[in-house]
This record gives sequence, structure tokens and C-alpha cells, in this order.
Amino acid sequence: MKKRSYAVIGLGKFGYTVALTLAEANCDVMVVDKDPEIVQEMSDRVAYAVCADVTENGVMESLGVGNTDVAVIGIAESMEASITAVIHAKDAGVPYVLAKAMNPLHGRILTRIGADEVIYPEKAMGMRVAKNLISGGFVDLFEISDSFSIVETKVPEEWIGKTLIELNLRERLNLNVIGIKKEEKVTVNIDPSEMLQRNEILIVIGENEDLSRICE
Repeated sequence: MKKRSYAVIGLGKFGYTVALTLAEANCDVMVVDKDPEIVQEMSDRVAYAVCADVTENGVMESLGVGNTDVAVIGIAESMEASITAVIHAKDAGVPYVLAKAMNPLHGRILTRIGADEVIYPEKAMGMRVAKNLISGGFVDLFEISDSFSIVETKVPEEWIGKTLIELNLRERLNLNVIGIKKEEKVTVNIDPSEMLQRNEILIVIGENEDLSRICE
């Protein structure tokens, strides 16, 4: 199965987190931002990092953004820049554009000009709190989109004493373990041959439908 590719446009807190999470899940990630320092910081963490102003005509096409499967527009502080970025992404030929909006009016505009999905970080945070209260199996949850999330979960009873190699979660459940937390210390360079312990928290990324199978 072909690995999906992503372009993350705008490396504020939201875009930065999305880009890192996708990269840690072994996705092909391109990042674009006007700030050379943050682009340099990301350069060894993603497949391609470039400093550019995507609101300028022709920039997205020249960077090959149209060759990616999904573009995540993390620019929201400037409504004009956000709108322009969505238009340029669609004009470049990106099949699926997800954009961050400041408010419902901003979101409606983004939808009308071609955004395939619009998210509202504050609304998502409220939903996250509610879901945490009702999803007893998850310690924490972060929604990347309506169908894709990162969760922190206690090691299921039947996984204790087994290794990630044995569990083969990527093939069996279509899930990726991107980190292990133990006593507030997070390890991202995971040794898949180490046995999972009862007092560990797994950081897992995947489709919501697949993630729900952890608690079954």
C-alpha cells in the first residue's frame, strides 16, 4: 500500500504538532513556513522543509505541493493568508485540503473556496475533554481530523509482557505506536523487542475506527 504524503503549511503550534506527529508515524511530510529558524529546526525531522511564502502565486506549484495527498493549512491568524493558501493548494492540484479556522465565519469561507475539511482548535479541545471523560480506555486523546487521532492509552492487559514485534499492531490493527510514556518520561526511539509493562502508557496514532479496537 502506497504511503500517504502530506504538506503542512504554516508551522505554528498546530502545524508543528501535526507535522511532527505525522513524521513520527513514518508518513512522508513536507513542511512550508516563512520563518527560516523554524524551518531549519524541522529540516532533520521531516522529508522536506522549505522556507517560502505560500500566499505568492505559483509557489505551491513550484514546490510540488500538488503532488501530496493531503495539505494541512495551519495558517489561521491571518484570514487573508489562510484563504489564499487554501486557494493556491487547490489550484496546485492537492486532492484533500484540511484547513484551520479561527471562527465559524472563517470556516464557512474556507469551505466555499474549496477546503475539504475545516477544524476549529477550540471546539476540538472541548470535544477532547468530553471524549476523555467518556472513553475510559484512553488516558488522553488529540484529534488531528474527524477520523484521525493520537491517543495515550494504558497497556491493555493482554499486551503486558509482549513486545511490539509480537503484537504487530501496524499489520493487525493498522495502528502505529509513536511513543511510550513511563513516569512522565516519554521515549520516542522505541525498542520494539522490549516487553511492554503494566505501568507504561502507549502513545498511538491511527484512524479513530482502528483506535477504538484497542478498548474492545
